[in-house]
Order: sequence, then structure tokens, then C-alpha cells
Amino acid sequence: MPTCLPLVLRRCHTCASDRFRSSGKFRVNANHKLIDAWLLALCTTCGETTKLTVLERTNVRSVRPDLLDRMHDNDPGLAAELLQDPVLRRRNRIALDWADAWHLDTGGTEHPDHEVLDVSVRFAARIPVRPVRLIAEGCGLSRAEVERLVTEGKVVSAVRLSGRLSGDFTFTLKR
Repeated sequence: MPTCLPLVLRRCHTCASDRFRSSGKFRVNANHKLIDAWLLALCTTCGETTKLTVLERTNVRSVRPDLLDRMHDNDPGLAAELLQDPVLRRRNRIALDWADAWHLDTGGTEHPDHEVLDVSVRFAARIPVRPVRLIAEGCGLSRAEVERLVTEGKVVSAVRLSGRLSGDFTFTLKR
């Protein structure tokens, strides 16, 4: 589950830092029948503001009224949705840093000491995370131990457990 908005990786033109914190605020500017909208982000080092283009020279009538209302209300949920949009990230040439922006919710249950444990992992947002890290945190194991279990065939999944995933998956842990 996400705990906050991720950091935006982009070079600051003032101090050469490469991280911006999204404020969740929007700037909307209309000129006659055309509208521009930006998501604002602040440099983590110097506080300089950068604008991430959401709408550019778009006809006002083609913008959904609920989207416009959410931008005027500075909806943080809309900011989170837009940051995860690959088109917006590509247009603005940014990447996201999800470090310390999520937590693992195991449902508060104790880990049973069964021989075989079938686990289903569901993502509340598309956060790229290493499955080995999730398994280690969720099962109370070290990452090295989980990697050893994967190589021994005691952690089995239909998806590749090396690399990063941002979609739901299941795995079986054999003790």
C-alpha cells in the first residue's frame, strides 16, 4: 500500500539536485478556449518549483468537468493517479522513486507454522517492488534466506521472482 506520493526523479535547474517532492497541488491556466494544467513539485534540496505538464493547450470543452474540478480542488488522489500514468511520465521525462513511499500490510495475522504456505500478494497501487523483498518482509525472513529458498525451489511462483513487479502475484513457500 502506498503511504505517500513517490519522489519525482528529474534534474533541478537551480541546484542540480535530482529529486522533487510532489506537493499534490495543481496550477490551471485558461486563455480564451484553451487550457493548460500542471502538477507542481518542489525540489527536495532548494525548494524550487517545477511544473509537470498535465494538459497543454487543450480545448476547455474537451476536458471532463470532474477532472477540472479535481484539479481546482488540488485532489491528492488525482496527483497519485497522474504520477502513475506512463504517458505523463514520458511527456515530462520523469521517473518515480518509491523508496519509503509504501508499506506491506499483512492483514495483522500471525504467520502460521505450516509446512506449505500459499500466499496471494495484491497491490493497492502499481508500485514496482522486488518480490524477494516483499516475501522477506511479509514472512519475517532475510532477503538472502528468501533468495536461497528460491534457488532451492522452496519458494515457487508462476511469475519471475527476480527483478521488479508492480502487479498481483501468488507464491508458495515450503518450509
